[in-house]
Amino acid sequence: MSDSTVPLPPLPTSAEDAIDVSVVIPVYHEEDNLRELVERVEAALRPTRWAFELICVDDGSRDGSVALLAELAGSRPWLRPVALARNYGQSTALQAGFDRARGRYVVTLDGDLQNDPLDIPAMIERLETDPTVDMISGWRHQRQDKALSRRLPSVLANRLISWATGVRLRDYGCALKAYRREIIERIHLYGELHRFIPSLAREAGAHIVEVPVRHHARTRGQSKYGIDRTFRVILDLVLIVFFLRYRQRPLHAFGGLGLWLLTPGALVLAYLFALKLTGEDIGSRPLLIVGVMAVLMGAQLIVAGLIGELLIRIYHEGAARPQYHTRVLPSAGDASTRR
Repeated sequence: MSDSTVPLPPLPTSAEDAIDVSVVIPVYHEEDNLRELVERVEAALRPTRWAFELICVDDGSRDGSVALLAELAGSRPWLRPVALARNYGQSTALQAGFDRARGRYVVTLDGDLQNDPLDIPAMIERLETDPTVDMISGWRHQRQDKALSRRLPSVLANRLISWATGVRLRDYGCALKAYRREIIERIHLYGELHRFIPSLAREAGAHIVEVPVRHHARTRGQSKYGIDRTFRVILDLVLIVFFLRYRQRPLHAFGGLGLWLLTPGALVLAYLFALKLTGEDIGSRPLLIVGVMAVLMGAQLIVAGLIGELLIRIYHEGAARPQYHTRVLPSAGDASTRR
C-alpha cells in the first residue's frame, strides 16, 4: 500500500450514524498548529446540528505531526488522521482526504490556522438552504499576508486563471471551500491541480458562488509557498485549459494547429512545384525547406490528434467513465430552485 492510516471508525450503518460534514485538512510540518486547529474545528461544528468528521491528512511530515494527530484522535472519535508514506504534494493529500470523506458536504481548509473554521457553519447552511449552489469558494477579502511576496502574485494569478478558464473568482488560492459530495466524487486531483478545483468543479457541472471569509496572519510555522509558485501556476494553467476545452475532442486542438501549418506548407510547395514546371531551380531555395517542414509538422499534429481521439475512447469506454453528469430536477413546489 502507498499510504498508512490510523484505524478508522466504522462506516455509518444507519441514518442516526450518518455524517453530514467532512472537513478535510492537508497537513505538512504543522505540529505547532495542530492542537489548536483541531480545537477550533470542534468549537465551530460542535454547537451545530450536523454530525461531522475531521480528516487530517499528513503529507509526509518529518516533525511530530503524525504522533500528535494519533494522540488527539485517541479522545476524539470524529478525528480521522491519515498518514501518507511520503510527501506527495497538496493535491494528492486532498485526494486522499476526499477518498475517505463520508459526509454529505465536504469542506477543505489549510492547517496553518490562517483560515477560520468559524466560517464553516455559514457555508454549510448555504448549501443546505440553496439547492442551486454546489460549491462555495472562500474569498480572503482582508488577507493577512505580505503584499509583495504573497498578495501581488496571487492577484495576478487570480486574474490570469479567471481569464483563461472562464471561471471568474477573486481568490483561487483560498483553501476554505465547501462542496456537495457528488461534486467531489466527479473530480480527481493529481499533480498540483488543487489550485484549479473551481475550474474542475465547473467542468463537472457545479454552480459556484464566492463568499467573503476571515483570514488570519500566520503566527506559528513557516509558509510552504514562495513567489516561485507563480511560474508553476502558468505551466499548470496550460494543462487545465487544454483539459477543460479539449479533453473530449483532442483532434480539434492538435488537428487545428496541424491544419494551420499544413495548409500554408502545401501552398508553398504547390507554388514551388509550379516554378519547377517552368524550368526554375528550386533546390536551393529556403522556401522549400519551410514548406516541407510545415507539411511534415502539420501532418504529425493531425496524427497526434487522431491518436488522442482513440485514447479518449479507451478512457471512457474501457473503464465505463461517464461523459456527462446530470442533476436532480426540482420539484414543482420548490420555489427556491427557480431563482
